[in-house]
Amino acid sequence: MPPSGATQSAAASPLFLREDEVRRGMELLHFGYMRLTRAADVRLEAEGLGRAHQRALYFIARSPDLTVTQLLQRLAITKQSLGRVLKDLDVRGYLESRPGRNDRRQKMLRLTRAGAALESELFDALRQKLSAAYQHAGQDAVTGFWRVLEGLLPEADRAILADITKR
Repeated sequence: MPPSGATQSAAASPLFLREDEVRRGMELLHFGYMRLTRAADVRLEAEGLGRAHQRALYFIARSPDLTVTQLLQRLAITKQSLGRVLKDLDVRGYLESRPGRNDRRQKMLRLTRAGAALESELFDALRQKLSAAYQHAGQDAVTGFWRVLEGLLPEADRAILADITKR
């Protein structure tokens, strides 16, 4: 049962590829993502950070010793934008970097203890929201949701995702 005042989506129409149904999906993605990310915004704002910082913290936490190049691929932002994000995290003591194992010019990124604590706190806020939505939808719906999102990914992004989840 949805929370008071909430709407519950009817089952998808057998004509689920029509414009109205596709627009409904786009709207749900937009508003759902907006509400999900807001769960961490207050904490980020208190640190003087934004969502790009949260995403960087998340992916570095998922893959310690991630290279800057790998992080650029995952975030799909410019090198200049990432440079600002990494500098902010470094100045606040949330990030450490070291030279690559094989190529000393490479930067390998890892969270400090404080960075890991902040990332964990931010993740918990997002996890609570997403877990509640998953619980409300049920296992079959969650699997279907994942399949839809996977269907949006080009092959290159699927390879990145596979690399993240195998760790």
